Amino acid sequence: MNVKRPVFLWSVLIFGIAFLYVPMLLLVIYSFNSSRIVPIWGGFSTKWYGVLFESPEIWEAVSLSLKIATVNACFATVLGTLAGLALVRFGRFKGRTLFSGMISAPLVMPEVITGLSLLLLFITMQEFIGWPDQRGFTTITIAHITFSMAYVAVIIQSRLSGMAQDLEEAAQDLGAKPFRVLTDITLPLLAPGMLAGWLLSFTLSLDDLIIASFVTGPGAVTLPILIYSRVKLGLRPDINALATIIILVVAIGVILAGYIMLRQQKQRELEQNMTANES
Repeated sequence: MNVKRPVFLWSVLIFGIAFLYVPMLLLVIYSFNSSRIVPIWGGFSTKWYGVLFESPEIWEAVSLSLKIATVNACFATVLGTLAGLALVRFGRFKGRTLFSGMISAPLVMPEVITGLSLLLLFITMQEFIGWPDQRGFTTITIAHITFSMAYVAVIIQSRLSGMAQDLEEAAQDLGAKPFRVLTDITLPLLAPGMLAGWLLSFTLSLDDLIIASFVTGPGAVTLPILIYSRVKLGLRPDINALATIIILVVAIGVILAGYIMLRQQKQRELEQNMTANES
């Protein structure tokens, strides 16, 4: 049994990696396909990258998706952080259970229900107050913030629950005002969690299709909506080229993040060794 166990574990690991990354590898390979029909290999060519860079429709969708994702991530991080602080640091206040349930609801609510309810909300608001006059960037961003902030709140809540309050209490004993304690101690300690929440919100917004399709209007096409519409009409290889570029950008980001984390770890180990030698 001890001899077979490593073989089984390696087999599972290889199968899992292949299951995740072989489709991406095939997508990258077929982005260099000269044939207009994606599954049929017609020879090596980079012409679809040229078609991609000359397509204003695709780059408008990319630009809109990036703008929405950035604004959504910033607002969701701020609101989610405030919600997490209220749930952990404010103790047992009146309505806390209801507030906690309302924060957690978007995590388990089907996206179809969320999108439909927000669509009805925007239609009702337009009839009564005349806003929003049209659905697009603003409505998609608001819709994304409603569910993204819930993820940030959960991250911040878990971060605060495992974080000691010794520094905060010491600062208060020394006469620091609550706002000064928040800005000088609590928020810097929460920075890793806030960054994680920002990145998660950005990714969720950039990837969303269902909710955006409910709350968007004519002339506001995000990248997932554009790709989905292309798939229904027949996928072209220029979308494969775009996906390859996205994979490359994500891979570079992951490598850089891993390199920075490795350097920080080595720096901490070096400081610990220097401290141990001095003592």
